[in-house]
Amino acid sequence: MSALAAVVALSSCSPGTAQRPQKPATEQAGTPSAQQTRSAGKSDYLVFYAPGKRNEAEAAVERAGGTELSADTRLGYLMARAGGDRFTVDAGADPSIVGVSPDRRIGVAAGRTAGRAAFPDAGSFTEERGEPLAGRQWDMRMIGADRANAKAPGTKKVLVGVIDTGVDGKHPDIAPNFNRTLSRNFVTDRPKDDKGETLDGPCEVSGCKDPVDADDDGHGTHVASTIASPINGIGIAGVAPGVQIVNIRAGQDSGFFFLKPSLDALAYAADIGVDVVNMSYFVDPWLFNCPDNSADNRKQQLEQRAIITGIQRAVDYARARGVTIVSALGNGSTDLGRPTVDRQSPGYPKGDEKVRRVDNSCLSVPAESRGVISVSSVGPSGRKAIYSDYGLEQTDVAAPGGDVLDGQGGANAARGILAAAPERVLRKAARIDADGEPKGTDVVKSCKGSTCAYFQYLEGTSMAAPHATGVAAILISRFGKPGRGGVELAPATVEDLLYKTATRKSCPSPRQYVYNAYGQSVTHACEGDTADNGFYGHGIVDAWKAATVEP
Repeated sequence: MSALAAVVALSSCSPGTAQRPQKPATEQAGTPSAQQTRSAGKSDYLVFYAPGKRNEAEAAVERAGGTELSADTRLGYLMARAGGDRFTVDAGADPSIVGVSPDRRIGVAAGRTAGRAAFPDAGSFTEERGEPLAGRQWDMRMIGADRANAKAPGTKKVLVGVIDTGVDGKHPDIAPNFNRTLSRNFVTDRPKDDKGETLDGPCEVSGCKDPVDADDDGHGTHVASTIASPINGIGIAGVAPGVQIVNIRAGQDSGFFFLKPSLDALAYAADIGVDVVNMSYFVDPWLFNCPDNSADNRKQQLEQRAIITGIQRAVDYARARGVTIVSALGNGSTDLGRPTVDRQSPGYPKGDEKVRRVDNSCLSVPAESRGVISVSSVGPSGRKAIYSDYGLEQTDVAAPGGDVLDGQGGANAARGILAAAPERVLRKAARIDADGEPKGTDVVKSCKGSTCAYFQYLEGTSMAAPHATGVAAILISRFGKPGRGGVELAPATVEDLLYKTATRKSCPSPRQYVYNAYGQSVTHACEGDTADNGFYGHGIVDAWKAATVEP
């Protein structure tokens, strides 16, 4: 599963399978209406050209039998329409073109469904001062967010972009901090995939384009809640309960992502003045993007080059405009500095996977893109979660993401991360009954008067990343300077402060850590020192230190 969330479930816990509007100075490429009116037998492509080579690339597209639809001069690519399988290779042969990708789904926010197994009782929680479910938030206590909430909750001048499957903006524990005006949906639901198999399922609205306050998957809502659920007497409190959430949707209902929506989302965040974005997914259909893998044909190589190039350009564009970018590291239980085999690619459409050898020249995107803060996951004891990817070059910081196996007595849902869940998603998954009562310990109901809301335990690096994003939002709130209608703080400064305030954590001793689960043993080796290592990077993020550190 490519993403970087996991719902807590015993049956599938094994690792590896998650504001200030401005008119962009660009020609917008490939609108949904253009995609919906493709000529029969033809497909749309993103054609990335070398710097300063747009004219040459346009000529190459024409020679290869393609028709240019539009161009995004911000990120340096053309949208082209062409028929036949030769277009990618023929166009990509021109030296002006650095990568070609079909305009299709390239990522998935995946989950391991919670609660269908018989978890031990998660109960006997001590209710504390604060929100009603604060006693269940071991994650917030670990990073000092429960104390930081009162001292530095964040300011509404800080905008946090959630690039994900959507955000339930009507959820009672998100709505007060949800910016509907600036939120955007860059995807159109597709009932079936390219092979005619069910993908998103029946469309919920006319035109198949969900409103900006909807999330039919639940992944993005959970992420947003962890970052900024308000202090309002219901449910939980997020890391930075005073900041604003902007839904910048790039994922399908089914959890898959297109390359182009991912690019559009990052560019949009930059253009409207978002301060920090959370990307809890990786760009697919390639688990690892290899520009020159001999196991891949030329078309596949060009696609992977396009993904690497496109996301890097979008990251560079956003950072140059003041956006700090945080990414989940991945749930593959893999040392990303020493990957060996990729069995999951290409992951879309399903059934196209093959086994290929990979090495460190292959990148997981965006986690390994330059300028991205990548986050590994820890469980309640502070150990690296069994499923979490790691690597000395790749891990920047760690954060609580949950690990249902981190403790005695078997899997326990309460070792996951509790955050908001859309009621409609829980009903569809049969996690609540007809009367609205939870059917397992993985789901919690919280009411204030006649208003009730739902929360769910999930685990994954998807859950770790928003903790880091929330801490970044606190730092921007405290140290940002007035700009673009809100506040601004250079991403490099945010990164330095995030590392400075993290709680250092050394590699385990011995460094070869053995995880025992389901009758199997998995060994992960930690490299580096206390200041920077492959399990925890510069340390576990710390909201309290972020709230109190001197400039």
